Amino acid sequence: MSAQSLERRTRNYLSNNVPQIQEHGGHFEIEDVDDETGEVTIAIGGACSGCGIAPMTMKAIKQRIATEVDDVSEVTVRQASG
Repeated sequence: MSAQSLERRTRNYLSNNVPQIQEHGGHFEIEDVDDETGEVTIAIGGACSGCGIAPMTMKAIKQRIATEVDDVSEVTVRQASG
C-alpha cells in the first residue's frame, strides 16, 4: 500500500479530478475508509442534493475512483442527508 493513506489519496483525487462538485455549490465527504479491504464510502451533498445529474455524478465518482486510486476495491457513493 502507498505511503499516503487511502483516505488522503481519495480526497486528493476528488479535489483534483471532480472539482465541478465544489464549483457548483456541492461538497463531498469521505465517510469511511477501510485501509485493509480498500472499501471507501463517500457522501455528496449541498447543491448536489436534488440535482438532476447527481446520479450520473455519483456513478462517475464510483467508477473513476475504483479504477484510478490504487488499493481501492469498492466504492459506495450516496447523497448526504440534510
